[in-house]
Amino acid sequence: MMVIDIHEPGQTPLQHEAVSAVGIDLGTTNSVVAIAQDGQPQVIRDSDGEALLPSVVAYGADGSVTVGAEAHRRLLEDPRDVVSSVKRLMGRGLDDIKTLSGVLPFEVSVPADGDGGGESGGMVRLHVGGRHVSPVEISAEILRAAAARAEAALGRPVPQAVITVPAYFDDAARTATRDAAKLAGLDVLRLVNEPTAAALAYGLDKGAEGLYAIYDLGGGTFDISILRMEKGVFQVLATGGDAALGGDDFDHAIAEHFLAERGLESIRMEPATVKTVLSLARRAKEELSSRDSSSFRLEFNGEATFHPLDHDMFNALIEPFMTRTDAICRQVVEDAEIAMEDIDGVVLVGGSTRVPLVRERVAALFGAEPLADIDPDSVVALGAALQAEALTQGSDTLLLDVTPLSLGIETMGGLAEKVIYRNTPIPVAKAQDFTTYQDGQTGMIIHAVQGERETVDECRSLARFELTGIP
Repeated sequence: MMVIDIHEPGQTPLQHEAVSAVGIDLGTTNSVVAIAQDGQPQVIRDSDGEALLPSVVAYGADGSVTVGAEAHRRLLEDPRDVVSSVKRLMGRGLDDIKTLSGVLPFEVSVPADGDGGGESGGMVRLHVGGRHVSPVEISAEILRAAAARAEAALGRPVPQAVITVPAYFDDAARTATRDAAKLAGLDVLRLVNEPTAAALAYGLDKGAEGLYAIYDLGGGTFDISILRMEKGVFQVLATGGDAALGGDDFDHAIAEHFLAERGLESIRMEPATVKTVLSLARRAKEELSSRDSSSFRLEFNGEATFHPLDHDMFNALIEPFMTRTDAICRQVVEDAEIAMEDIDGVVLVGGSTRVPLVRERVAALFGAEPLADIDPDSVVALGAALQAEALTQGSDTLLLDVTPLSLGIETMGGLAEKVIYRNTPIPVAKAQDFTTYQDGQTGMIIHAVQGERETVDECRSLARFELTGIP
């Protein structure tokens, strides 16, 4: 007798019995989870067939936590209870947050000294839904929801994952991502740079070989990587980016434009109201990516105003951000020691690459139309799934990445002495001789830092320890 299992649409367990790890693209705006078997990756969808999991978390007064589309729907209804774009805060202290003021519509607080975060560089917390939560805790909820989606599709627990991060994430942001995964109950096999994951998925899917630029412009971060793809070997030559540049900045520029027309400034408004204006700005950005012009209705405090916006004005608003991406791209090409004409293709990654001006500028900069024949929203997760399969079941492909930021130690005068320079292939070990400052010195404080600046106070502190007992 044959037994037939009947399932609701979209809830049929996937036939991937050997899959023990998934790939997760933890994005600023949306997150995606994927699996791979026999070198064939696929995105895991929810019961409605949606691949994107909005990176939005809502905290209810009853203690409930909602993630994804439902939380996104509550953004306009209960903005004080909902948080989004938290990825921009990963690994950042209070001093870092001050540089993003106006971009992030959050009420930010810092724990008392006894809670490990009272100093300016300590972990910040957001006041949302009547509670104080850290970016790590919020990201953990998103990762937990992504894992739950995978487990529902596979019909069993998936305790391991490869998680992608922006190539230009520093050590603090990467550590925060690992902490979020641990809090979500996931064992992180590896953190993979987003452009590298995209190159892996694109290269295997399209059989691409040669020099490729991966242009990754997401909701909150920008990365550009140059890779050489050859016979299953993916070698990163150089990478660069900005961990605080993305589609959210486009939204903010549009929102400020609308408010200026109304004679208001976001800095003087409640965070909940700012979220409302930013939601309208995001809708305007998406509409103008496929239309020449439109008019948008802005209503709060019982008053409604209408704001027309066309392509020319939209392009003018985001032009400063595009200029920044151009400069970063040129620097990375220079670091790779190649010329623009040496590049065989440019792969677009990230939802913000759907903006027409972005594609125009990429084509003008690299002298060729960018490649967009693979979904920019899912390509990173597909690459992560392929790497998850490689780490758990083996693979014929090889990833050779680089360190995105220089590593060094503090020397006298507060100077940063670089030991491992950015874009050095990893894994790597290097040694350098240092001496004590004066004769008879029996101790030395070693301060490891990360960054490109010449002084320690402008770099990211990684660790401090004291070396004693020097003869």
